[in-house]
Amino acid sequence: MAYLFHTDADRAQMLASIGADSVQQIIDQQVPQDVQLQRSLDLGDAAGELTLESEMRRLAAQNSSASSHACFLGCGAYDHFIPAAVDEIASRGEYYTSYTPYQAEVSQGNLQVMFEYETLITQITGLAVSNASLYDGGSAATEGVLMALASVRNREKVITSEAVHPEYRDILEAYLQNIGATLVTVPVGDNGDSSAIISAIDEQTACVLIQHPNFLGRLEDVTAIADAAHTKGALLVQSFDPISTGLLKRPGDLGADIAVAEGQCLGNPLQYGGPYLGIMACREDLVRRLPGRIAGQTTDRRGNRCWVLTLQTREQHIRREKATSNICSNQTLLALRATVYLSLLGPEGLRETASHCLRKADYAKRRITASDRFDIVHDGPVFKEFVVRDRSDDVDGLLRHAESHGILAGVALGQFDPSMNDCFLVAVTEKRSRDDIDRLAAVLADAPCRSAVASA
Repeated sequence: MAYLFHTDADRAQMLASIGADSVQQIIDQQVPQDVQLQRSLDLGDAAGELTLESEMRRLAAQNSSASSHACFLGCGAYDHFIPAAVDEIASRGEYYTSYTPYQAEVSQGNLQVMFEYETLITQITGLAVSNASLYDGGSAATEGVLMALASVRNREKVITSEAVHPEYRDILEAYLQNIGATLVTVPVGDNGDSSAIISAIDEQTACVLIQHPNFLGRLEDVTAIADAAHTKGALLVQSFDPISTGLLKRPGDLGADIAVAEGQCLGNPLQYGGPYLGIMACREDLVRRLPGRIAGQTTDRRGNRCWVLTLQTREQHIRREKATSNICSNQTLLALRATVYLSLLGPEGLRETASHCLRKADYAKRRITASDRFDIVHDGPVFKEFVVRDRSDDVDGLLRHAESHGILAGVALGQFDPSMNDCFLVAVTEKRSRDDIDRLAAVLADAPCRSAVASA
């Protein structure tokens, strides 16, 4: 997208229009003096384009990324393959520069994209209705819970599990503490046991939020939890991995009433944490509580097929203070990327991608545990992530060693749970080759142990 900067004359005209003498005067009126820098930025001398580009490349080369290293990072953001057509289509000017439509029949191309996206999401979730996307997986999970609270009247109890992404739970807690709801977080059961979360469900429970596959890569007994929730009159909100639906049963087929997900894995690159794509779908009878926009298909007065904004009743630009969600803008550009990605893969391609993740993760588990230094923490099936325990209890040193050898080996779990200071989470996507996995296992096995370094 072209960027055209303001000229001195442009700035002078704007300042005159608002009655200000300078930009600094505006800053002084808004920002206290004691927090202003009070000096010019140390930017160095001006440089020509060739010199500047060379310097920027030098600085960028200091980063470790999925482009420069073999990436086994996970925890909700994954290094999946993105077909070139995704970038090509999403870079078209009519998509790249468009803003969120507010009127019911504006921008037919974008409305069709939203409709196609929603159709694909209903297909991979097994639920009747999808919205046109939310901010990210964490906000989608919270919006799903808020939606359930609004749908199940006179109940304020929300149950979740420690196996749900810690950052999702942080967002949920921040929202719920200001609306009077009670959040109950159930410890992770051994070997995927769901009895603890089932026993916590009672007649005061509005909904249960679970993640399947969960934060640690394990599979949950969703159907048993859904049955228990429905028996007590509660709803089930499931956070899921969209890629996993290539092999695993869809949320709707498992009994989920509301399905939410992080859509980064669907054709969106790793980009310093965002922007990403929040996915949400629900049963048809809950549609009036669904946040965001819903695009629909109809015919115009000439009988031609066209698209409209069918429903957007929860948004604050319409309902103002009566809105029950703060969702307004939507991530339509990222939803477009997901639409192109899913259209290119199709059902067989999604199944093949999921199968690669499953089989390669299993191979990585076997190769890593060939060293006596490492254990797999949990038994039972996983999808594409698993927890490794470093018996030397030097996870940070281990990961730094791997990075120095061109491998982003995993995510240290101690930052989320101090009891897992000796553990890290490894994610294996379809992009990782056998050579990548073999090299990961060899580098981890050869890493110096803290005890060995200390004795030396």
